[in-house]
Amino acid sequence: MVRGSAEDGPHPVDRHVGRRVCEKRIALGYNQSDLGRALGLTFQQIQKYEKGTNRVSASKLWDIARFFKVDIAYFFEGLTTAAPGMAEGEAEPFVNDFPATRQSIEIGRLAPQLSVRQQKLVLDMMREMTGAESPAVKD
Repeated sequence: MVRGSAEDGPHPVDRHVGRRVCEKRIALGYNQSDLGRALGLTFQQIQKYEKGTNRVSASKLWDIARFFKVDIAYFFEGLTTAAPGMAEGEAEPFVNDFPATRQSIEIGRLAPQLSVRQQKLVLDMMREMTGAESPAVKD
């Protein structure tokens, strides 16, 4: 597959891997400069990796995985391709293309600790604050 042109931006896999690097970095409490120093890079290069603007080489991904103490596969988790003829291929793919922040990661980490009722209340509050509509529920 050809890498995205200037018009359509970075390749989705590069964005996904970069997002996973960013999420793990934030979850562990490191800033881009910390990770850059550990890898011998500038924070700007880390920024480009995280946005998917620059691809992470195999050796750098290996170094990042060792620094974070995770398996290389961690960076590809959640990245799937639909097999032709499978029912999953008909559904819209899950798009998780938002910038990870310390707050969004913490919200995701804390949500499962709430009761279902509390989760619904928080979700309703967030929808009201953002002006988002409730999605149609499919049975």
